[in-house]
Amino acid sequence: MDAVSDPAVRHVCVMSAAQIGKTEAILNIIGFHVDQDPAPILVIQPTQHMGQAFSKDRLAPMLRDTARLRGKVKEPRARDSGNTTLHKVFPGGHITIAGANSAAGLASRPIRIVLCDEIDRYPPSAGSEGDPVQLAAKRASTFWNAKLVTTSTPTVKGGSRIEADYENSDKREYFVPCPHCKEMQVMRWELVQWEKDKPETAAYFCDKCGAAWTEADRMKAVRQGEWRAGAEFNGVAGFRLSGLYSPWVSLPTAAREFLEAKKQPQTLRVWVNTFLGDTWEDSGEGVDSDVIQAHREPYDASVELPEGVLLITAGMDVQDDRLEAEIVGWGLSGEESWSLSYDIVFGDPGQPEVWQRMDDLLQRSFNHPRMGILKVAATCVDSGGHFTQEVYKFCKPRLPRRVWAVKGMGGEGRAIMGRPSRNNVGKVYLFPIGVDTAKEIIYSRLEIHEAGPGYCHFPSTYDDEYFLQLAAEKVVTKYSKGFPRRVWVKTRRRNEALDCRVYAYAAFVGLNARLDKIADRRGKRAVTETKTETEKPDTSEPRKGRRVATRRKAGGFVNGWRV
Repeated sequence: MDAVSDPAVRHVCVMSAAQIGKTEAILNIIGFHVDQDPAPILVIQPTQHMGQAFSKDRLAPMLRDTARLRGKVKEPRARDSGNTTLHKVFPGGHITIAGANSAAGLASRPIRIVLCDEIDRYPPSAGSEGDPVQLAAKRASTFWNAKLVTTSTPTVKGGSRIEADYENSDKREYFVPCPHCKEMQVMRWELVQWEKDKPETAAYFCDKCGAAWTEADRMKAVRQGEWRAGAEFNGVAGFRLSGLYSPWVSLPTAAREFLEAKKQPQTLRVWVNTFLGDTWEDSGEGVDSDVIQAHREPYDASVELPEGVLLITAGMDVQDDRLEAEIVGWGLSGEESWSLSYDIVFGDPGQPEVWQRMDDLLQRSFNHPRMGILKVAATCVDSGGHFTQEVYKFCKPRLPRRVWAVKGMGGEGRAIMGRPSRNNVGKVYLFPIGVDTAKEIIYSRLEIHEAGPGYCHFPSTYDDEYFLQLAAEKVVTKYSKGFPRRVWVKTRRRNEALDCRVYAYAAFVGLNARLDKIADRRGKRAVTETKTETEKPDTSEPRKGRRVATRRKAGGFVNGWRV
């Protein structure tokens, strides 16, 4: 906030942990300019919806409850354009709130103060106009005293906007004094230590003298700290701060969250971004097929399912001369998975008998050692390629069995299973699949090498070709209009095993399964069936009486299976 008031600073960037005061600082900057230095202000949130939420939940209460600001913005009225959700006028200036996904919101009015919040969540382009931050910055080009403020928790190393801003700044970090030796230092996570399996004993240890700090010591050190630049000042003041400086999170709490997060790479990545305020660097751009072959185990699902399986889904890929499908079982422990079968049906997909043969495989029953018979609960079928109409014909009559037509959609940040549409020739429910998101999760789990949460099991009968296909893609960084994008590219021609696993995982996500509830329900059923077998059968005549109408299952074709 001091840097925003410094005439020598033209750009302020903050790369930090989540919930550490970035948005509050933006509100304070707005309040300062409304009260002390009126100017046209633009606030950009990642989406228009988030902009509306910011205005209603954060900005409006500040303007209403702060004595110095009360009355400077007109009371909201239905027909008063001087105070709407996204545009507020005050003497000498105005506040405009826009979403980074709206090119119209970033155009027209000249702006002196540009406040960009959570820029790593911005889309690569505002419509077809280009980078949202650059578009907003151009709005301030006519002001000699313009300010640009960018804040965000970082994302992926090499593809993070806020990381690029910070690297182009004077790289300020917050130094605090040790309560014991008084030496100044930047707090680092590796200096937080605790007894094995006892995160409640977590404490910070001085980088210089090794003395342990209490929580009170840590807070006192933060109050006595100071910012120090690590590079020459060039007009950009950059600030970096981790959750270790937060007064709202204790170190024992942070240690517990870390131990929980590190169980899986994707949860650890979120923790690194949101608590450490650091970028995530992938350990590898792909996976090694030779390494994941070690996941093979001697089980045969055609005889008996592994005991950990609670739910079964399938994913089908359509090629010009065959259909391929993987059937996957899912367990309670962090979506632990077992590949149960990988089937290939050769033939022309334009012929109905080829689809019928595959359908027979999808309808087979699997014997569980405790829960009886399990079947495939949902199937995703790829509709891309040369046989789209055949996919529609196959899926439409099988909708009650949750056989869903899907279409893969590339791009970072897409939902794994999107909202379906019937805007197609077959009038079939067509689900968009965020394939890049699914691949990222699958590959992160293939790097887990101990059975447990997220681990992927494979039967010993799978050949080397299956694993080569599963590891057939990698992430590369490409630049579009000067901005880095992470895209998936093939490292070999055949990758059907990876595609089938993506669709099987999408089917699991689409079910929105509560595996804990399934385990409880099926466990009780197994106990009841065992008890019934030991009781003497009832041979008495059935009582005559009125038939009771059965209740129809509710929840639609997606959720009906849960009832």
